[in-house]
Amino acid sequence: MAPFFFRFLLISIAIRFSFSFHSPNDNSLNSLKYASIKDRIFELANDQDTLNWMKNIRRKIHQNPELAFQEFETSKLIRQELDQLGISYQWPVARTGVVAAIGSGLPPFVALRAMDALPIQGTVILVFQPAEEQGQGAKGMIEEGVLDNVEAIFGLHLAQRYPTGVVASRPEEFLAGCGSFKAKISGKGGHAANPQQSIDPILAASASVISLQQIVSRETDPLDSQVVSVATIHGGSAFNVIPDSATIGGTFRAFSKKNFHALKERIEEVIKGQAAVHRCSSEIDFTGTENPTIPPTINDAKIYEHARRVSIEQVGEENTQLAPTFMGSEDFAFYQEKVPGSFWLLGIRNEKLGCIHPPHSPYFTVDEDVFPIGAAIHAAFAYSYLSNSTTNLSSF
Repeated sequence: MAPFFFRFLLISIAIRFSFSFHSPNDNSLNSLKYASIKDRIFELANDQDTLNWMKNIRRKIHQNPELAFQEFETSKLIRQELDQLGISYQWPVARTGVVAAIGSGLPPFVALRAMDALPIQGTVILVFQPAEEQGQGAKGMIEEGVLDNVEAIFGLHLAQRYPTGVVASRPEEFLAGCGSFKAKISGKGGHAANPQQSIDPILAASASVISLQQIVSRETDPLDSQVVSVATIHGGSAFNVIPDSATIGGTFRAFSKKNFHALKERIEEVIKGQAAVHRCSSEIDFTGTENPTIPPTINDAKIYEHARRVSIEQVGEENTQLAPTFMGSEDFAFYQEKVPGSFWLLGIRNEKLGCIHPPHSPYFTVDEDVFPIGAAIHAAFAYSYLSNSTTNLSSF
């Protein structure tokens, strides 16, 4: 839930102060106008009334958490804020999502999943995406046309590993692709006192678990991070009965599509092979709806560099860091398969406030002082991108 409501806050704040700016009508003045506007963005984002407004919205959403594709009240709140600002939008998109637009309605189009605004030449698409944690929200938004005519996309995610205000990312491979698997291994049940009369699926499942760990330890480059983890194993219900079947399930991750698909092939081969060696049969499913396959998050080099420069302007070079690669996954990667994009982490670590726990922890909390920072970076990204256009990104 944390990523969804935070993205909404970032988008909303940018929308709110975006109307303080004016559209540039003369391309020759774009750089001068951006130079003055960029100095105002952070000031506007840090306005006390605006910060209080953001905090109030966050607390409303936090008090009413909603599951994936059931974000009805959150979606309603988004639409109410858009209505108050006079911004038109599409709803529902991907069931509970909302898509709005600010600008001329003409190209170029830039999408921001975590915050936007600024009415300038071009159009900023506001992507209020549901179901990020399930890994299905982005796909649903894409299927309903959210990226039509869009030429760039930018996103932020909270990260407790960085102090509040630090922004971090890296070009090219950033986050791993993630897949899940579930295998059913079938044998022949019987009394545990007479194992010779049974075909033991527990033994086959155990051998599979051990052999799966050898894929990474003995078949992959140790300098090219990959993961295969078995996280569930189920079989039988009585201590003296060999069951008819056992199931195992887990996750696999890699930074390149080549390695990702290689892991998938080897997982299937290993499980089928171990099942056969132990006289069992096997069924393997890689297409679970609860944990769908997510591709690696790969940042476009030019969009990354553009975002890095924007971040330096807003928070300083000392707070704009080169992140290492992470084995975590993000469905933002689906957007990046369609258009060039850049995904960043925004630090919220504040030990005094107890903001030290990851988003999936029951102790997770947010340092609310980070809201203006995320909002300012998103707004600056949108404004500067459209002011300079893709043809001039390399010189921005």
